[in-house]
Amino acid sequence: MRMPFELLLSLRYLKPKRTFVSVISIISTIGVTLGVAVLIIVMSVMSGFDRDLHEKILGFNPHIKIYSHTGEVYRYEQLCDQITHMEHVKAVAPFSIGQVWMETQPDDDSPKGMAPYLRGIDPSMEDQISVLPKSIVDGEFDLSGRGLVIGSVMARNLHLDVGDVVALYSPSQLQKMRLSQEAGEPEAILADNYEVKGIYDVGFFEYNASFLITSMMNFQELFNTGDTVQGLMVMLDDPRNCDAIAKKLDDALGFSYYVSTWKEENAQLVNALAVEKNVMFYILFLIMIVAGFGIANALITFVFQKTREIGILKAIGATRMQILFIFLNQSLMVGIIGVLCGFGLGMTAIAFRNEFLQFMNRMTGFELFPAELYFFSELPAMIIPSDVIMICCGSLLICLLSGILPAAHASRQHPVTSLRHE
Repeated sequence: MRMPFELLLSLRYLKPKRTFVSVISIISTIGVTLGVAVLIIVMSVMSGFDRDLHEKILGFNPHIKIYSHTGEVYRYEQLCDQITHMEHVKAVAPFSIGQVWMETQPDDDSPKGMAPYLRGIDPSMEDQISVLPKSIVDGEFDLSGRGLVIGSVMARNLHLDVGDVVALYSPSQLQKMRLSQEAGEPEAILADNYEVKGIYDVGFFEYNASFLITSMMNFQELFNTGDTVQGLMVMLDDPRNCDAIAKKLDDALGFSYYVSTWKEENAQLVNALAVEKNVMFYILFLIMIVAGFGIANALITFVFQKTREIGILKAIGATRMQILFIFLNQSLMVGIIGVLCGFGLGMTAIAFRNEFLQFMNRMTGFELFPAELYFFSELPAMIIPSDVIMICCGSLLICLLSGILPAAHASRQHPVTSLRHE
């Protein structure tokens, strides 16, 4: 098949020559390439953040939590049986959580202290509620006796290993010692000693640094809560159904309890990430608009240089639409080349993102992606085909629209006037 002469001329005019217009065209193509690549990289990384954040949150926390308005749930076994038989509910388990003061017991008599959160659980049910039993990196998931499992970051910061002993004080014990001291009769309360039997790593910095896990019996003994628990954890077959199931639970349990979903408890973090992703998309899309101005500038200059050729084409019978398509094809070709190169560059950068991050860390001498701030030890990424298609199609559209005005101006030129142009 013969190539249409509009496309043939467009490709011929687009061929690089030693002119200023060719330089502008190359710069415009590079602008489109960088714009598409940066958009693909940023949107993939933000989508990866969103996915991994949800996985880490739901790996350590249940989909739904049920609390009592009194702060204590009595006869929770009956309540668990009632909820377990509801549709879409996979598992139900009790939990309690409270902040404690912890001191290490090293041999060199230089203890370290911190105030982590102690979470009391039912060890026999935990594998159906969270990833904790499968996330042990040292020791075992053993909460028998006065056993604890702690996060990897906490173990590193406090120099704790499996088999070490730590002392835990509950808030009521600390308050009792303070009141006795204020009354002039200081009373020393011995701390409860617990053994570190396992170290976990759930992949989320905050959880690895701030939580101790023990059995519900140990928690009740330390906090003196009797046979009550703080609430119930509910796991669903699909976390996306949490709002609908929460409403059913709220209606079934009545006014004595209130129900909270994982979305509500992490709303600030999840919403902030979603807003940041949208804002980054709109801001970075301005790069494509800047590249579009470069394409328009190149075509305006090119149309001015080819005025006599336009007059000759019109004189031999070329129509306005044919002239329009000659120059419009140029902007489209620049867009296609730029989008293809940007797609390849973006995919390559995503594939080697962590290697590049480690290289930059070595070159700069400091950590560019601190886990303490971003919660992840590596840079996450997830390629969403719909996002990539939207970026590529939107970029092509901007490139095409950028060439409309210069191409329309060229198509409206009169052949006699064009031939007289110097």
